[in-house]
Amino acid sequence: MVNIYKHSAAIVETDKVGPGTRIWAFSHVLPDALIGKDCNICDHVFIENDVIIGDRVTIKCGVQLWDGLRIADDVFIGPNATFTNDLFPRSKQRPKAFAKTIIHNGASIGANATILAGNTIGANAMVGAGAVVTRNVPPNAIVVGNPARITGYVSSSSFTEPSSLDISQSEIEGVVQSRIKNVQFFRLPVIPDMRGSLAYAEIGQYLPFSPKRYFLVFDVPSSEVRGEHAHKKLHQFLVCVRGSCAVMVDDGTNREEYLLNSPGLAIHIPPMVWGVQYKYSRDAVLLVLASDIYSSDDYIRDYDQFLNLCTET
Repeated sequence: MVNIYKHSAAIVETDKVGPGTRIWAFSHVLPDALIGKDCNICDHVFIENDVIIGDRVTIKCGVQLWDGLRIADDVFIGPNATFTNDLFPRSKQRPKAFAKTIIHNGASIGANATILAGNTIGANAMVGAGAVVTRNVPPNAIVVGNPARITGYVSSSSFTEPSSLDISQSEIEGVVQSRIKNVQFFRLPVIPDMRGSLAYAEIGQYLPFSPKRYFLVFDVPSSEVRGEHAHKKLHQFLVCVRGSCAVMVDDGTNREEYLLNSPGLAIHIPPMVWGVQYKYSRDAVLLVLASDIYSSDDYIRDYDQFLNLCTET
């Protein structure tokens, strides 16, 4: 091992450590572990054999990395974060294979968070301090709590909370332009009178395509997330006709979040835009108009595939 720093009180049994990596006091690395370059392994870290760590990873004090853990480049793991690799552990009963837990590029795990075995933390996701992750975390998602739930999405450029716009604050009918390519938000005409209110959109005026299908999303627990996909050719027009929900749109570079909390608000999501709907109120009813009939082949459900397709176009 050349061009690495190993504290005299550290035990490093592996010779597979990349240049520029620093391993501090009282850490113990087993013989088959693989550690990339320019990593920072802080005090009292234990790394088992079947562990792969990418480049420029920071692992703070008091973390144990068990067999089956895969950590990609530029990941941050906060102090005393806990990983598991066996969902049904028994003393002196070793499973045939340990569950694989995967942490993708740029993700951050907060202090004292617990990641249950077999889950995936998506690229650039942020797991809050003390969160208990019981299922996969999508790319760019911010999760907190026990069990961990999505509360927002990070900015791809600054890793801060996403820019957001509550278009219910605007009193002007028309279009609110988004940073996301070809995404449009509309304040639709609303006509109130003593009999009730009416909101509408016409093809060519506010509705930018001729719909061939509609569906409704309702009775969604407020903690659940819908969408999490893009379409190759399909256009969608979303109106929350009752209650409220948040819509996050992502073009592979920029990310914005909008609140739909009135039948007079709508969003047009064109092809090749990743969309997520979440933060549903208990009474929410989301109406979606689609430009074509259902086709499973039109869906892009993998975010990495979506990013690759964005690069190609």
